[in-house]
Amino acid sequence: MNHPHPELPYPPKLQPKTLRIVALGGLGEIGRNMTVFEYEGQLLIVDCGVLFPEESQPGIDLILPDFSYIRERLGDIVAVVLTHGHEDHIGAVPYLLRERSDIPVVGAKLTLAFTEAKLKERRITAPLVEVREGMVQKFGPFELEFVAVNHSIPDALAVAIKTPAGVVLATGDFKMDQLPLDGRITDLATFARLGAEGIDLFMVDSTNADVPGFTTPERDIAPTLDRVIRSTDRRVIVASFASHVHRIQQIIDVAVAHDRKVAYVGRSMVRNMKLAQDMGYLTVPEGVVVDAKKIEDYGDRIVMICTGSQGEPLAALSRMANGEHPIVVGKGDTVILASSLIPGNENPVFRVINELTRFGATVVHKGNAMVHVSGHAAAGELLYCYNIVKPKNVMPIHGEWRHLRANAELAIKTGVPRNNVLVVENGIAIDMADGYADVAGAVPVGYVYVDGQSIGEITESSLKDRRILGEEGFISVVVVIESQTGKIVAGPDIHARGFTEDNALFDEVKSKIEKALAQSFANGNNATHQLQQVVRRTVGSWVGDEHRRKPMIVPVVIEV
Repeated sequence: MNHPHPELPYPPKLQPKTLRIVALGGLGEIGRNMTVFEYEGQLLIVDCGVLFPEESQPGIDLILPDFSYIRERLGDIVAVVLTHGHEDHIGAVPYLLRERSDIPVVGAKLTLAFTEAKLKERRITAPLVEVREGMVQKFGPFELEFVAVNHSIPDALAVAIKTPAGVVLATGDFKMDQLPLDGRITDLATFARLGAEGIDLFMVDSTNADVPGFTTPERDIAPTLDRVIRSTDRRVIVASFASHVHRIQQIIDVAVAHDRKVAYVGRSMVRNMKLAQDMGYLTVPEGVVVDAKKIEDYGDRIVMICTGSQGEPLAALSRMANGEHPIVVGKGDTVILASSLIPGNENPVFRVINELTRFGATVVHKGNAMVHVSGHAAAGELLYCYNIVKPKNVMPIHGEWRHLRANAELAIKTGVPRNNVLVVENGIAIDMADGYADVAGAVPVGYVYVDGQSIGEITESSLKDRRILGEEGFISVVVVIESQTGKIVAGPDIHARGFTEDNALFDEVKSKIEKALAQSFANGNNATHQLQQVVRRTVGSWVGDEHRRKPMIVPVVIEV
């Protein structure tokens, strides 16, 4: 359990007519977005997403927000509001609803469809409340107004949260693409109206705050996709997020223009694109999409759209790169990575690129062609928003520290007083009343690791052990001693994995172990645990001095 600021006390009891805001994820990181709003004893949650693991977290599938702050108060939750259907905003909903399944889940049509599919996989039924831009809904003491924003997925919403303590406008993820594929632009007119009425706290997407200018329109990548697919006679494999409906629409349009069939590869891709097509968000001409199991029937006239653009180990593209997938990538194939790199995923992605290149494929990615544009507002767009909304207080959200700081400086440049810009991290409680917002304390928050069927059982100590095993190796030492005399009856037997294959190497340390055990026994330290620590220290010191390594050492002392 990590306490973000030990010097800060636990927040005091909430005062009347005061709104408390606590982010349980999404600050100082890209992912795990979840913010809790409390007013008059009731809780509203905005977003509930997952974070994807880095290489320093071996074996971990997903990382969840830490629910411990609200676990004893699940009955006080009036709703979970989802701003859009990306994994870092909806992926943890099933894990929260396992603990209380009747929490109303509020979101736009496509967002709820993606979320419901996740819940069905886990046999969870929850009340779903569909909303759309322009609607006003009340949940407990919270009056919510939903505002259209443009993002890299249809149906994204900002939400204005109105209470007697003040009004919060949370953007969710957004950009200001003026020529979006679906014609649905960010509703700056409503932002301006809300600003004129008075925004007490503006919670703003920070992901591209350190990027100057304006984000490139989504449709500008179509010529590049067209050129790449037109110029190859062989198969094309495109890796994208399984929720990026706009990107996949463009890929389908180009495939149709060049008389190619399309196959979805990967369970989440198949599921999401069927949902998007059934609901009218994806337009696919009859007969274009074919079953991935029959791609051989179409030879080279196929475009495969798959998951794995972030190098995820179990996703389709990674398995192709490792030669573990039924689809074999070969010479002449073209692979397009139609996504950006999420921070922390660089090494797995480059490894996938290298392996596919080794197989003879041409790999096209953001670094060598314009096959991706961001879904997040750059600095120029954020400045527009600050000038339109004119908020009293600002809290940058959704970003690493460099993004949060850059966003804060933009707000200050537009005239928001520095003292009114709150750059905080997960677990920091912000109390707001009468137009003022300030830090009230901090609650313990940590990473909750999902490892197969295990949720929250893997600790930082477990991960440290895994890293040591992966990087330094493992040594076990078994010694059998006579309990009365301390004489060694058998051993020391030393076995190593991931350290050295030469068992003779350990001959010189065996005599050191024998001497150390004899000395310990002579000093009266003859308990099994104490003797095991003697063995651990002796082997550890020798390995450190002689080999500059720190393997995991497991001593076993058996008394007979």
